[in-house]
Amino acid sequence: MHFGHTISMVSNPRPSPASAALKLLPLPCGFDGKACIIVAMNGYRHITASPIAGALGAEISGVDVSVRLDDDVVDEIRRALLDHLVIFFRGQTLTDASHKAFTRRFGKIFIHPNFNTGGGDPEIVRVVRAPGDERIVGEEWHSDTTMMPEPPMGAILYALEVPPYGGDTLFANQYLAYESLSDGMKAMLEGLRVVHSDIRVAGPAAGLNARRSIKVREDSNWRPTESLHPVVRTHPETCRKCLFVNHSYSCRCANMTERAGKPLLAFLMDHGHRPEFTCRFRWEPGSIAFWDNRCTKHLAIHDAGPFHRRMQRTQIAGDAVV
Repeated sequence: MHFGHTISMVSNPRPSPASAALKLLPLPCGFDGKACIIVAMNGYRHITASPIAGALGAEISGVDVSVRLDDDVVDEIRRALLDHLVIFFRGQTLTDASHKAFTRRFGKIFIHPNFNTGGGDPEIVRVVRAPGDERIVGEEWHSDTTMMPEPPMGAILYALEVPPYGGDTLFANQYLAYESLSDGMKAMLEGLRVVHSDIRVAGPAAGLNARRSIKVREDSNWRPTESLHPVVRTHPETCRKCLFVNHSYSCRCANMTERAGKPLLAFLMDHGHRPEFTCRFRWEPGSIAFWDNRCTKHLAIHDAGPFHRRMQRTQIAGDAVV
């Protein structure tokens, strides 16, 4: 079964995978009139989660995600995602069908409006980097597709071809980004909202298609999508607060002058990827990264030089940011 809203009961938000009993206790958290479930746990029965950094990230072993998994295994994978924010699998072999089937165990597949250019399967984005590309997808710190009213809750990226070195991905914990702010800053951010737009990552003005292998919509009928989101969001499953701003989509603070809002937004975006909030993942063919888009940012390092990098990504539909 899916436990719904969950929050770790341990002092360390990323408990070690030692064996322990799972205890559930409903707790009103004041979020959307729902109750959290407190989870007191230190491990899993069906999978092994090995942290790769202090802030976030764990490699999951003991599971083949290309086959249909039992519900208990899927529940543990979801719990590992909530515990570690981004989880990684090695040595997997996925077809398009099995990639999508695994994704659907966690929710409805989200179709990206800008990568849906009319060719191929709209449920899978082919993330290709070729030698000579001046730009790549995701080379700024960002959460995915936040210009949408209901941004994706997560993404599952699968590596088909990777360089022998270079092309790593960084992830950043936005719970820690919020929790490390001063009390005064937290009070100032209460109720503040930011405009998120895709004007910098798609459309004719962005001019990205001439500079990279992966293409987005640049047709004359394209129009920017904009949404207002709170600077600080509450995660719908853990009930924890986190920063929710990023370089690719966050444009300006609502109800603030540009002179006042621009430096504040720049500080918050840069603060969100301090080194101590991050982990770094080195790809191999058959690797998978599955991240919680609600409480992380990530960045693709543009250092693959003369090598190709070929991946494919699915996204999972999310809900309103509150």
